[in-house]
Amino acid sequence: MANTSTYRRIYDVVSRIPRARVATYGQVARLAGMPRQARLVGYALHALPADTSIPWQRVVNAQGSISLPAGQDARQRRLLEREGIRFDNRGRIPLDSFQWQPRRSTAGRRNTIHE
Repeated sequence: MANTSTYRRIYDVVSRIPRARVATYGQVARLAGMPRQARLVGYALHALPADTSIPWQRVVNAQGSISLPAGQDARQRRLLEREGIRFDNRGRIPLDSFQWQPRRSTAGRRNTIHE
């Protein structure tokens, strides 16, 4: 189990994903300073309470697909569609159109993320 500060770093990144954009698990891990820890991002999001304000639905897998078990994926898709995210005929989000591309600051703090 990861410590609370690790999850907080993940939640901070996820909280910055703007409406109508998505990020991949691996992208969130890299931006949180934990490259190659995509699975940890999934664990952190799974640990969120049901009434969270963190936009967990904006995190998808590297293929642009929802990675929840069948039956649980409908809620995530519905939330994303309400934000204007479109899915292709295979149920994937075209990442070239909807993936969040944050800018990283080179001045001041190394890992400052800008929307």
